[in-house]
Amino acid sequence: MALPDSADRGLPNGGGSSSASFPELVELNVGGQVYVTRHATLLAVPDSLLGRMFSRERRPQELARDGKGRFFLDRDGFLFRYVLDYLRDLQLVLPDYFPERSRLQREAEYFQLPELVKRLSPPRVSKESSLGDEPPAPPLILHPALLAAAYLEPESETTSSGASASSPAGAPSPTLDPYRFAASSSPASVPRLTPSQSLEGRRSGYITVGYRGSYTIGRDAQADAKFRRVARITVCGKTSLAKEVFGDTLNESRDPDRPPERYTSRYYLKFNFLEQAFDRLSEAGFHMVACSSTGTCAFASNDQSEDKIWTSYTEYVFCRD
Repeated sequence: MALPDSADRGLPNGGGSSSASFPELVELNVGGQVYVTRHATLLAVPDSLLGRMFSRERRPQELARDGKGRFFLDRDGFLFRYVLDYLRDLQLVLPDYFPERSRLQREAEYFQLPELVKRLSPPRVSKESSLGDEPPAPPLILHPALLAAAYLEPESETTSSGASASSPAGAPSPTLDPYRFAASSSPASVPRLTPSQSLEGRRSGYITVGYRGSYTIGRDAQADAKFRRVARITVCGKTSLAKEVFGDTLNESRDPDRPPERYTSRYYLKFNFLEQAFDRLSEAGFHMVACSSTGTCAFASNDQSEDKIWTSYTEYVFCRD
């Protein structure tokens, strides 16, 4: 039995054939990530960019392909999974903790999916609905010393009958008006907590920073070792702590949907300077508690005149109490 031309050449999507229609199963290369979906899924929203690209009026030969015959889209391959999920049943389902919402909204705008863009947009409060609403009372924070002083009655002169001159007999004890004390107290007299001293900013935990590097040592052991650039700095620990410390400099592409209460060892930093990582950890209140390093000879030639190439892996453990 003769095979179709596409199978004979080993190319998907009818690559290399003169077929004027798209196959039932379509292979996509989106930013280096490979996806396989039905042709009908791409046509779920006919007025979208994908709906027009893969419409039955278009020919497959008009679209760009990669070296293996897959249709190529130069977009974010990790976020396209959510776009494809939306096209399958027109429902938006995201993880509980999803920090890429704004970037996904940008992808939805590019693929011209207005309903998805609307669902990803943050809720807006209209000006009419906010008229007449009183602003909420500011949170009350009293220093313990100020709170204790509010309950202490000042000494007063007593009359001959033994009753207090400042209040009649049988009168109820004075009550505390906390907002009066908060308003009348001098700001300089009440110590305030800095962000680093707040409970939320002082979550305890450990973060491990590691890197793999290489260096060469010549025949003379007394000579200085020649170090090469650090390839990548990895971050291990609780997801919420890692994002608090490193923020936008944290690359989450290898573990994008990790909840904040879970742990990960797949994050790495977007820069290659250990001192920059140490500065961020120090500013967040972390201090180093342990360090470990190993070295292995990766290349050793029989020629004694050639340098030996060593690889090393080093970890630094930081703690915040």
